[in-house]
Amino acid sequence: MLQSFSIIFAIASFYSYINYKWLKLPTTIGLMLMSLATIIIITISKSIIPGVYQFFCDIVTNSDFKTLLLDGILSFLLFAGALHVNIDDLSKEKWSIVLFATLGVLISTFLVGGLTFGVSQLLGLNLPFLHALLFGALISPTDPIAVMAILKKANIAKSLGMKIEGESLFNDGIGVVVFSGILILAGMGEHPVEGSVGTEIGKLFLEEAVGGIVYGAILGYLGYRCIKSVNENPQLSVMISLAIVMGGYSFASLIHVSGPLAMVVAGILIGNKINIKENIGTTRKMLNDIWEVLDDVFNGILFVLIGLAIHLLKFDINHLILGISAILIVLISRFISVLIPYSLLKHSENSPIKTVTTLTWGGLRGGISIALALSLNENSSSEVILYITYVVVLFSIIVQGLSIGKLVKKLYK
Repeated sequence: MLQSFSIIFAIASFYSYINYKWLKLPTTIGLMLMSLATIIIITISKSIIPGVYQFFCDIVTNSDFKTLLLDGILSFLLFAGALHVNIDDLSKEKWSIVLFATLGVLISTFLVGGLTFGVSQLLGLNLPFLHALLFGALISPTDPIAVMAILKKANIAKSLGMKIEGESLFNDGIGVVVFSGILILAGMGEHPVEGSVGTEIGKLFLEEAVGGIVYGAILGYLGYRCIKSVNENPQLSVMISLAIVMGGYSFASLIHVSGPLAMVVAGILIGNKINIKENIGTTRKMLNDIWEVLDDVFNGILFVLIGLAIHLLKFDINHLILGISAILIVLISRFISVLIPYSLLKHSENSPIKTVTTLTWGGLRGGISIALALSLNENSSSEVILYITYVVVLFSIIVQGLSIGKLVKKLYK
């Protein structure tokens, strides 16, 4: 696994250089496009150079995408993103973020699941309703990693930017909890359920979601106190922040609480307590620099992996039709799942429809959706779910990611 990780890191660095010098695309999108092009070219020529094709297949297989993302990369990305979130700005949008990350995820899950089930039946695919709901749960969390930089350049309102950023930080954790709950109902988990299913799901929510937030607050406060006590030693402060992410995330799985939610809460608390955005002083500057580098590194690795992992898909025309249909289903469901919570609250934006449209098109899907699809036990449903997840994610990152900037400028000109 270490060797595969090292090779992927080298590829990500090389592609980042090419993108920076010549392509000039948003980094994550550029990396994924080059990775897709690489694996497509190698697949076409595999009869001529089968060894090279197998080499790239082994890289993705040995890297264990699911474990690498869910048990490693995700913790760094969420902490790095949360570290620079201003808690005062966040509090102004707290109800919007809470509703988008909870009610919005639930509405999207059932809309996507129900509509996907209906289309799958029309196509004659064996996709049970609960399994379609699993797809709804894993595709509902948004991942604006590739789009936030574009939105900032487009000079959108601060409140809108905070809605997108805040929602994405929290709905990853909520989405995983919803996914795990439906997994229990669907019986596709690795372990049998003991006792009442309803009890198990309620227990799961309390342990994972509530427990994750409480654990993250404790972890963040302890981390802040430790960093503050060694403020004159910036290297040790960085080590403490790394220990919080690596050790804290690993311990979260041992005590069965949500690691993603814990990292978000810990990152927000530490970033605001030490006032990291000021970037004044050696410790703050080093923490800023190190975490920006880590954010870029792990984002690069993630999107290269997404591109290279396309070889996991086996072409099937019905799966492709369902995947293309799922793109439209996900967009419609996203619009409705944003509109309903948005309409429940008062907002400072003058044009609600513009805001909802931006939130809909800017709600990208990313690596966590693919990782959750890969975590399913292998059967006919998991093959369908992985395929349509990949189609939606590719469209989301490439088409929506490349066009969101133009859309925002057109809406708000």
